[in-house]
Amino acid sequence: MEIDAVTLLVYATIWTVFYFFLSNYIAELSRKKWTSWVQSEESDDILVEALQAVIEEIEDRMHDKLEAFQTHFQKSFFGSVGNMTKKAQNLDPFNKIRKAAKDGDWTSMVVEYAANKANLGSLIAQNSTETAPNSTETAPKEVKFGLK
Repeated sequence: MEIDAVTLLVYATIWTVFYFFLSNYIAELSRKKWTSWVQSEESDDILVEALQAVIEEIEDRMHDKLEAFQTHFQKSFFGSVGNMTKKAQNLDPFNKIRKAAKDGDWTSMVVEYAANKANLGSLIAQNSTETAPNSTETAPKEVKFGLK
């Protein structure tokens, strides 16, 4: 018995259509079975055990990122609070009077008091802040908090 070309093409077409529908049917059954198993309670322990290494890696990375962020935040926050405190102390017009009174320098205290009463205290304070050297250290400019 010989098979001619038309018959062979018909058999191939039928087999292709049958295989297509059969493979889709098997894939759909497999997907349904898998999703029902994953949603069941018996899969919880198995999935957690299988993914334990991934969970630990995520926890380690998040812990490292949190520590880096906390360190960066503390440096930048406390550095800026310290700078603002120094600037506020320099802008206080009575700061020099207190220092002069503490040192017992009555002439400086009288000059500072007169300058404050004449509204020149802010000019003297601004003048002293412009000439003061800036020796504060700054935190790193940029910290990347992305994945490794």
